[in-house]
Amino acid sequence: MHARQGMTRRGFLRGAACGIAAGLMPWGTARAETAPTRLALTHGNGRAANVYDALKLIEPQVREGLARKKTVVIKPNMVSVNQQLAATHAECIEGILEFLSPLVKDDILIAESPANGPAHEGYDNYDYRRLAKPYRVRFVDLDAEPFQTEYLVNERHHVRPVRFSSLVLDPDVYLISAAVMKTHDRAVVTLGLKNIAAGALLKDGGFRWGAGSRGKTDKHLIHGGPENQGIHYNMFMLARRAPPHLTVLDGFEGMEHNGPTEGTPVDHRVAVAGTDWLAVDRVGAELMGFDYRKIGYLSFAADAGLGETDLDRIEVLGERIADHVRAYRPHDTIERQYLWM
Repeated sequence: MHARQGMTRRGFLRGAACGIAAGLMPWGTARAETAPTRLALTHGNGRAANVYDALKLIEPQVREGLARKKTVVIKPNMVSVNQQLAATHAECIEGILEFLSPLVKDDILIAESPANGPAHEGYDNYDYRRLAKPYRVRFVDLDAEPFQTEYLVNERHHVRPVRFSSLVLDPDVYLISAAVMKTHDRAVVTLGLKNIAAGALLKDGGFRWGAGSRGKTDKHLIHGGPENQGIHYNMFMLARRAPPHLTVLDGFEGMEHNGPTEGTPVDHRVAVAGTDWLAVDRVGAELMGFDYRKIGYLSFAADAGLGETDLDRIEVLGERIADHVRAYRPHDTIERQYLWM
């Protein structure tokens, strides 16, 4: 019974993704006419410096994107408000702000909806508040902001309404995903896209993990069922709705084994940045030693032409990928996570 359900789920997910891909992807010679995708990879002994240097390498692409938007929003990853290894470090945000300072004249919003508690606790615990002195920033709790209704699937492929941040979906926003390179217990890895797709799903203001919590959260609905039957399809669909315009992966200290909250540190000292979210996440997975084709949502997005995944067509500025690949230990449930294939 379990195997038959798995086959049905795989058929549904692959069929749906390929059907969408047929409508999105300009298959054929049009692909060959595009210029290679550029992204940056840096390595060094300073987290903020790594991020800043990576962004400087792709400054023309970032400037081009900023010129078309009114507001800049940095979305950190705070799956936990009280565990630094699981969250975007303030020094990563500092590197981004230092780069943006001469390019953006208005306040830059730092906006988050942590999984296990209120945003203000994360901002306090991780010392984000100090960034308000040298930079023009404003801190936003996405759970207190307007939302729009999006739809995800559950394990029976029925749609479920969810609250999704209106700020993240705002067409006038230049959205930056500032993520940590981590393994994951359901989606293999956490990188730039997952930070947006899961992080912009909202919860009630009083919600916390654990017994006695007040309110509800919509974040778990991205899993698509108790065995994560729809997680990759849901991530893929949200990638079409809210792709980041700029992705920054902070791998100065990554997380391996039982991420995204119970893993152990990896002294990697890298940063990746680019305006093609799929190319950045694909390179991030490569640096962590994972085959992106085994990561469902990245595979679906590649089939749909949502970005570049061919390393021969990705121009990496700065360091060479091959020089910095580390074999991150995967989550204990990794084989079960690969059952979508």
